[in-house]
Amino acid sequence: MKKPMKKLTNKPEALVLVAVPPVELRAVSAVASSIPADPEVAATAKRRQFSGSERRRILAAADRCTAPGEIGALLRREGIYSSQLAAWRKKRVATGRAGLDSQKRGRKADPAIAQARREETLTRENKRLRHQLAQAHTIIDVQKKLCTLLGLPTAESPDEGC
Repeated sequence: MKKPMKKLTNKPEALVLVAVPPVELRAVSAVASSIPADPEVAATAKRRQFSGSERRRILAAADRCTAPGEIGALLRREGIYSSQLAAWRKKRVATGRAGLDSQKRGRKADPAIAQARREETLTRENKRLRHQLAQAHTIIDVQKKLCTLLGLPTAESPDEGC
């Protein structure tokens, strides 16, 4: 039976392997089995998003840069590309301060379609409420007829109602 080897150092040029006695190996495996596996799942990479205030701050810092290489140092420090800085500058010129704020991605809602949906839901709700009102009137009519058949006073008569 081969004895497992233990690595003494992480340096590739000084890789030294030493034989580990089986008793020590059992102790290590007992400790390793008592530690539960890490239930956390490694996070996947996410697209970095800058808020409007962060964009304005970075643009102001870039505007203050005068010496050669200062903008490059700023880009490295902030972790952004020069194309992002250029795009933010274009937006600032085109739309002003509000253009730097975050915007919702994807298709923009068509106001005509949204209005049609609202009208449709309101029409459906109106129809449902009219149906409930008709049912309530039918129930009230049946109660009145039952009261008159049983000889009980109704709300229309001067006595107390059903």
